[in-house]
Amino acid sequence: MCFFQIFNQHNAEAPNLEQVFHRMAQMEPNLDHDVSWFLLPSYWAKMVVALISFLCFANSYDGDFVFDDSEAIINNKDLRAETPLGDLWYHDFWGSKLSSNTSHKSYRPLTVLTFRINYLFAGGFYPVGFHVINIILHCIISVLMVDVFSILLGGLQFSSKGRRLNLAPKSSLLAALLFAVHPVHTECVAGIVGRADLLCALFFLLSFLGYCKAFRENKEGHTFSVFWVLVSVVLGAIAMLCKEQGITILGLNAVFDALVINKINLLELIRKLLYKDKSLENAGLLRKGLLFRITLLMCGGAAILYIRWRIMGTGPPAFTEVDNPASFADSLFVRAINYNYYYSLNAWLLLCPWWLCFDWSMGCIPLIKSVSDWRIIALAALWFCLIGLICQALCSEDSHKRRILTLGLGFLIIPFLPASNLFFRVGFVVAERVIYLPSIGYCILFTYGFSLLSKQAKKKKILAVAVLGILLINVTRCALRSSQWRSEEQLFRSALSVCPLNAKVHYNVGKNLADKGNQSAAIKYYREAVRPDFAAAWMNLGIVQNSLRRFEEAEQSYWTAIKHRKKYPDCYYNLGRLYADLNRHIDALNAWRNATVLKPEHSLAWNNMIILLDNTGNLAQAEAVGREALELIPNDHSLMFSLANVLGKSQKYKESEALFLKAIKANPNAASYHGNLAVLYHRWGNLDLAKKHYEVSLKLDPMAPGTKENYNLLRRKLEQLQKKGGA
Repeated sequence: MCFFQIFNQHNAEAPNLEQVFHRMAQMEPNLDHDVSWFLLPSYWAKMVVALISFLCFANSYDGDFVFDDSEAIINNKDLRAETPLGDLWYHDFWGSKLSSNTSHKSYRPLTVLTFRINYLFAGGFYPVGFHVINIILHCIISVLMVDVFSILLGGLQFSSKGRRLNLAPKSSLLAALLFAVHPVHTECVAGIVGRADLLCALFFLLSFLGYCKAFRENKEGHTFSVFWVLVSVVLGAIAMLCKEQGITILGLNAVFDALVINKINLLELIRKLLYKDKSLENAGLLRKGLLFRITLLMCGGAAILYIRWRIMGTGPPAFTEVDNPASFADSLFVRAINYNYYYSLNAWLLLCPWWLCFDWSMGCIPLIKSVSDWRIIALAALWFCLIGLICQALCSEDSHKRRILTLGLGFLIIPFLPASNLFFRVGFVVAERVIYLPSIGYCILFTYGFSLLSKQAKKKKILAVAVLGILLINVTRCALRSSQWRSEEQLFRSALSVCPLNAKVHYNVGKNLADKGNQSAAIKYYREAVRPDFAAAWMNLGIVQNSLRRFEEAEQSYWTAIKHRKKYPDCYYNLGRLYADLNRHIDALNAWRNATVLKPEHSLAWNNMIILLDNTGNLAQAEAVGREALELIPNDHSLMFSLANVLGKSQKYKESEALFLKAIKANPNAASYHGNLAVLYHRWGNLDLAKKHYEVSLKLDPMAPGTKENYNLLRRKLEQLQKKGGA
């Protein structure tokens, strides 16, 4: 007996052909026969999923920019109008050139494009719009899951009118609700950088649904549509341009084709291949154009990967040992055992998403170095479950069971492969965001397990209430976790109890305190963070020590940071600032020069070199450095401004004026730009233009240093000239 079933009302008349087809389809083995759950019309099911997914994360809408949002959004020049749109295709997710040695090679131009649109519509860095889009995306994805799960759990069948039939309405609703309210998704939804995973998932699902449309029989009687197969490849490419995991949908489409469309028995196929059976055609390999479609998918995938490889370059991304210590282990045994332990932690986060953390690296998970480590039990448990599921998926005599388990394992494992360390080193240990897509497989397996329990249970309502309780607990956990993602202070402090050994957690708590002016408390956390040779923590410890005028300790901290990360342009920049404060001008210039060698687009380092040379009277050198910087970063208005000042002092008024005007065009609300241009006109003798720009500067900033005094001097001079003219 079903739990709270709601049926459509039908008139008492003869059923049409579509209804007959639907009833015939339902005669096949179906999860819904055993599942005690709500039965809703498709429209209402999607409305319920959308509403609940919205309620889970709605309280994150007015959160701040937190954690990686600073680098991906606030400090990313690709979001600003002055950066040509074409540059997005040659930059990584963080705005660095893909050819740069420091690039992480994360190529997600379409995600960055959506950030740029957010920025332009909001008129600046206002996080509300960014958060709202993320919440809407998760709601759309959750609604699409109803259709996706209806296919994965109920099979793909169409009515005589070509309308896809939902043969598992209760099971698909339950699975979609499990997906919508899973707390592990909080990072993707409440963290703006998670937009990459959301967009990837959106086009991933659209690619799958597009592939399913290929099998709707058309008017000519063709069994599949090449057009829709190609559309699914294009949508897969778009998914990959949002995040790298998107490419895996092409493999999943092939698995779905083999298992659902061609109903291939994998164990039987393996046997035929091993014994070189000539009846492979009967096994389904050549039926219904399977080989042709898989060839299209493979060719499309190969072309996408080749283009991606050409754009990215051949060099792998540069990660440090603290990012992913297992991948740097010399022993193959240590690497293998720790990778498998990481997989078990990801599986545990899907099963019990209570202990969540924004970062799991930097000592959070100590390496397993011997088989005597008790954590080996987690590996054994993982593989015991996986092997059991794989055996059932291959060997079960129930074709329906084989299909669901294989699809569940496929959607669990295949999207996770890019994060598995099997093909290349990744820059993290565990990351909640990368299991957004694999959670689809978890929801399939959970729903199937629930159907088996329902079949055996005598009191089905109690079982249904228990699952409803799990959903309510997850909704509560989502709301709680979303509130923690609303500010950096809450986010970082929430991680202290989950990952007390994580250097990055202590570093971020310390940095947050330092930003609020609590330097003494910050040092305590930075000291804790430097235990695993964390370069960023050493650098920020140096910044705090410098602000407290503990210059020798600050210098030592900077050099320790550089020791642990040889190519660290920001640390060289801060070291240069320390030397400038100590009037060690040569050392400051050398440090800033090192920063620009490592990162040619390091605008602050270039600017500081120009300003220091200008202030020490080395105008020719300052001009040379300024011209060199503008060749590398031609659209940087701050460099234009600094070089314009130098040219003005060198009495190169015309060139100086041109640069000032260009800088003002790029940043019209900078009071200092108008004020210094006014000084140039004042020296040059263009007094009317000087008066105009002094007034603009004072309007923008009435307290601008020196501008009011210069303006008063100009007014007196103009009054004197008027008196002479009148005389």
